[in-house]
Amino acid sequence: MPTYIRLTDYKSSSEKEQAFFNPKNRYEARQEDFSKIPGSPIAYWVSDRVKNIFENSKKLGQIANIKTGIQTGSNETFLRTWHEVNYNKIGFNLKSTDDELYSTSKWFPYLKGGEGRKWLGNFEYIVNLENDGLEIKNGNNFRLRDKNFYFKKSVSWSFVSSGSFAVRYTPNGFTCDVAGSSLYPTLENVNYLTSFLNSLNTKLFLKIVAPTINFQIEDIASLPVLFPKQSSIKQTIEQLTQQNIDIAKEEWDSRETSWDFTKNELIKHKSDTQIETAYTNYCDYWKEKFYTLHKNEEELNRLFIDIYELQDELDEKVELKDITILKNEAKIVDGELVFQADEIMKQFISYGVGVMFGRYSLDSDGLLIANMGQDVPTSSSFEIDDDNVIPVLDDDYFTDDIASRFVAFVKTVFGEESLSENIAFIEDSLGVTLRKYFVKGFYEDHIKRYKKRPIYWMVASPKKGFMSLMYMHRYTSDIFATVQNGYLREYMTKLEASKENAQREADDASNSASQRSRASKSVEKINKTLDEIIKFDRETLTAFAQNREEIDLDDGVKVNYCKFKEVLFPIIGLCK
Repeated sequence: MPTYIRLTDYKSSSEKEQAFFNPKNRYEARQEDFSKIPGSPIAYWVSDRVKNIFENSKKLGQIANIKTGIQTGSNETFLRTWHEVNYNKIGFNLKSTDDELYSTSKWFPYLKGGEGRKWLGNFEYIVNLENDGLEIKNGNNFRLRDKNFYFKKSVSWSFVSSGSFAVRYTPNGFTCDVAGSSLYPTLENVNYLTSFLNSLNTKLFLKIVAPTINFQIEDIASLPVLFPKQSSIKQTIEQLTQQNIDIAKEEWDSRETSWDFTKNELIKHKSDTQIETAYTNYCDYWKEKFYTLHKNEEELNRLFIDIYELQDELDEKVELKDITILKNEAKIVDGELVFQADEIMKQFISYGVGVMFGRYSLDSDGLLIANMGQDVPTSSSFEIDDDNVIPVLDDDYFTDDIASRFVAFVKTVFGEESLSENIAFIEDSLGVTLRKYFVKGFYEDHIKRYKKRPIYWMVASPKKGFMSLMYMHRYTSDIFATVQNGYLREYMTKLEASKENAQREADDASNSASQRSRASKSVEKINKTLDEIIKFDRETLTAFAQNREEIDLDDGVKVNYCKFKEVLFPIIGLCK
């Protein structure tokens, strides 16, 4: 009988050399046993129990349809992230292609792989299927696949994964991409198969049939499926799975990048006037959810190990780092879940900016303004910026200055009584002052949060001497004229006045040497800023203020943002 030596778990040549002589790395296997596993991999290390499971079990492809997704021929042309377009043009919750034919929508939810996330999530993209995908059909290299499965409930995964294989339940309303292939089980098996595919059993089986980072549909179809002998066990698995799906959905929707987002988590968990209390409530709540998910995953593993009789191969343990919720908001430190206060405050700040622009409202859940041309409400708990321009400067030069407005937002949400303590808590969490964060960090975080497809656009002079924000979904062709006449040139005037005051202080012999030195440095700094923004005004912004360029949200952020790249904050890799 042939002998095999398995050294794949060792990295260096010296480790492999030592392991070569270790008896535990030696295996004997009959060649005819390889055919018991689909594809006949040379899996010499596989136990007899696993071989028997493959040989005697139904395969996943025999009990459920497994499909690759749409190939558009040009994802850049036909895909968008959902927050780019007019929200009313997106067709949500469709159940069949008949719904699509009668829909007036242009865009429809689209699964495109994404991070290795379990249970539910990665709902980010939309695809242009207007008029039964007419524009795609007019292109090249497209494959629209089997339309009978469009918008059906499914279980999806990422074709390529740098980590462990992970699947997500997907409700009605989605189509999928080649990179986000899907399984379409019978309704009574959706939860069971979702859980099976997320189990350690599947991880073991995939190491045999799909040892690379690519998960082809043929690999998934070859997985052996066993059902428990007792219906009560299947019912328990389905209940635990549903709880996991519910937790994952709530966590996905807790961020504003979800189309089912309602309001910021700190506002949801507000119980008094202290933001610190809301933060503590948030941490307590999500810690309980995290550990419930962890406990459920281990129990599901135990149940599947029992069903497959793999006690000698596996145990049910799941490392905390392998729980796929709260990846932005927390990390595992010394075996404990530790929340990242700075990220949680940044999400709160981002929501506050959204309220300033009218994307969200303190008076209602979810989106308020998400389509160009919408009327801006004139009465609300927190006043919406009237001209869609909010200056972002290193001092309070305007009444709608972003740092000052955010302080007012905190006051509106948590009250005046604890305002100073609340601002201090936010700044302690950030590690910088609010103003410094808005000037130095906010926009980079916004670009990252929206994956280089920002919904707020930053007008910025080359050295950032002048910056202001606008909301893309409130764009009008005269917005750059508003920036120029209502803010930039007024800012120049205010800087000139500040320079005159500083110069008088520098020239006043009655002031101390240190006072005069500080004033002189202030004059020098203001002169540099003025030189930069005057040049920016004359040589760059004026042309955009006069041209009054229109945009079409259907074109997406990349096309529209890059029309104005000379006056907007540079985003690496966005504009060629």
